[in-house]
Amino acid sequence: MDLKELIGKVETISEEVAAFIREEAPKLTEAGVSSKSANNLVTHVDHTAEDRLVEALEKILPEAGFIAEEGSGEQVQGLNWIIDPLDGTTNFVHGVPCYCISIALVDGTEPLLGIVHEITRDERFTAWKGGGAYLNGDPIRVSGRKELVDSLLATGFPYDDFGHESEYMDLLRELMHRTRGIRRLGSAAADLAYVACGRFEAFYEYGLNSWDVAAGVLLVREAGGKVSGFRPTKDPVFDEEIVASNSAIHNELLEVIERNWQRQD
Repeated sequence: MDLKELIGKVETISEEVAAFIREEAPKLTEAGVSSKSANNLVTHVDHTAEDRLVEALEKILPEAGFIAEEGSGEQVQGLNWIIDPLDGTTNFVHGVPCYCISIALVDGTEPLLGIVHEITRDERFTAWKGGGAYLNGDPIRVSGRKELVDSLLATGFPYDDFGHESEYMDLLRELMHRTRGIRRLGSAAADLAYVACGRFEAFYEYGLNSWDVAAGVLLVREAGGKVSGFRPTKDPVFDEEIVASNSAIHNELLEVIERNWQRQD
């Protein structure tokens, strides 16, 4: 499988679906918004975008299955596309300009290629295993900052899992004092892409799904960064917790997390 050739085809698909989402944004009304669960919004745009992605991706790689947020397609053994058709739906609904298409191809748990397409800025972040990471075709690298005190971080907050709110707020409080600041974009895919291109030094969050992070994990790794769970035993794609950094500050950040994070599975 030629990943470089394949990612070119996936880029074309993401561009077409991004154009559809961009066209639909000003037409959206509250009547087109529903809830899958508390604070977990979905729109007809999410569903239509996912259907278009699945249909197009099936044609270019028929043997691959799907792990998709809105449930399209079926997962298989081996190769699977992991898709979030609109990461940042709440931003989309409220007219906040940060939401993405996220597409990854994985072999088991190993990401092989990834695309994060930030729609409002029309920034297309791409990577394939062993091939580096790119923004609109230009190579990108993580930042060179070496200490937490000089770093800008990103995070997110769960919309329904508040059972660990206390320790998560303790972690946030310490990092507020030990960094240049913490941002919340509302799209984990964008957070990871921004780590990959050096805008953030690190991103951490828990309670995420594979479709939120699979593409971004590969972007960060191919841009020279490091990705892990909060704990060494955790897989950042499938185990709902992630720390992604420029590598230089990774251990220092994990030490802070370890002091504050006492979640028991």
